[in-house]
Amino acid sequence: MGINSSQRLQAAEKALFPIFYGIDTAVKQNLKKVLDSFRVHRVGVHHFAGVSGYGHDDLGRKTLDMVFADVMGAESAAVRVQFVSGTHAIASCLFGVLRPGDEMLAIAGAPYDTLEEVIGLRGDGQGSLIEFGIRYRQLSLTSEGSLDWSALATAVGENTRLVFIQRSCGYSWRKSLSISEIEKIVKLVKQQNPDTICFVDNCYGEFVEEQEPTAVGADLMAGSLIKNPGGTIATAGGYVAGKADLVEAATCRLTAPGIGSSGGATFDQNRLLFQGLFLAPQMVGEALKGSHLIAHTIAQLGYPVNPPPMVPRRDVIQAVELGSAEKLIAFCRGIQQHSPIGSYLDPVPAAMPGYESQLVMAGGTFIDGSTSEFSADGPLKEPYIVFCQGGTHWTHIAIALEAAIEAIATADS
Repeated sequence: MGINSSQRLQAAEKALFPIFYGIDTAVKQNLKKVLDSFRVHRVGVHHFAGVSGYGHDDLGRKTLDMVFADVMGAESAAVRVQFVSGTHAIASCLFGVLRPGDEMLAIAGAPYDTLEEVIGLRGDGQGSLIEFGIRYRQLSLTSEGSLDWSALATAVGENTRLVFIQRSCGYSWRKSLSISEIEKIVKLVKQQNPDTICFVDNCYGEFVEEQEPTAVGADLMAGSLIKNPGGTIATAGGYVAGKADLVEAATCRLTAPGIGSSGGATFDQNRLLFQGLFLAPQMVGEALKGSHLIAHTIAQLGYPVNPPPMVPRRDVIQAVELGSAEKLIAFCRGIQQHSPIGSYLDPVPAAMPGYESQLVMAGGTFIDGSTSEFSADGPLKEPYIVFCQGGTHWTHIAIALEAAIEAIATADS
């Protein structure tokens, strides 16, 4: 008699307990940073009150900015519910610091799909960087899917105003970047041109390691609050963090020159933003445990996985190459049926704003589009890879994964 999906998961859980312990150790260190900063800035219930209108004199927002900067190892930060998404926060940074004639150099291959139209590589041209006279260049990855370090060593030119570093693999089959690699990138760039801005797309990477890119030399970074740092309870928003002048330049694109970081009402969201940051290290830890569980179990079934089993994580994304559209759809259906919200819905391929291909998505989340909660999606194109993200607790991931394994087995028969 063969091993069923439940038995496979039980065996995987036992094998992964030492790794789980290591993840909990990192969670403790990251949580300590958050608690230390809360104490230094004397966070209290009076910081939960929001303001309306222009957002002037929002004490909670100002304090949260300082706490966030501390935790991220940055000079300054701006945490705003007005950021629609991580892409919006990233775009604000790029438009805030780049000017006509500047060059932006992407050093980890092609950017994530939603940034292609921001840059001007795709779409109808609605005010992209390229339309504004900003030149774009990218370094291809090696055949093994790694950074081309030799090319990077001589890639930065006199007009290279900004180097774009995408920390997470996104929708590509490559290694996500570690903090030590980001530190090495920054040093290589600054050796060639100390005035070049090192910018990091930090989405999916916050709290995975014990330091953030700005703590190891990155000048500026951005991310989404409905990913890691919102702790699964922030209802919207994003952040930028880094050198004070660069953060201010980014917020001037979010609001307007002369207003910058001084505007942006938080209404009744301050308590959720503070509490989300407090919860974030633990939520990321649970997502990492789920990532290991998925990789370990699915690899034993013969499917390629990225990252591989038992390898330290660099973000909260786990990719699985399923090989067919039928299996991709079946996997997502299995996840959706065991989601807390919308379990009765049937994921079907559809167009999604900002993406080139149709996507099939399982996302039964309390906050629409939240990838800090457990979700799975993938573009409907070869080799039919599903990308699993987030998870509030690894036991939920285990339950949904068991159903997904049974679903792809049925699709295979």
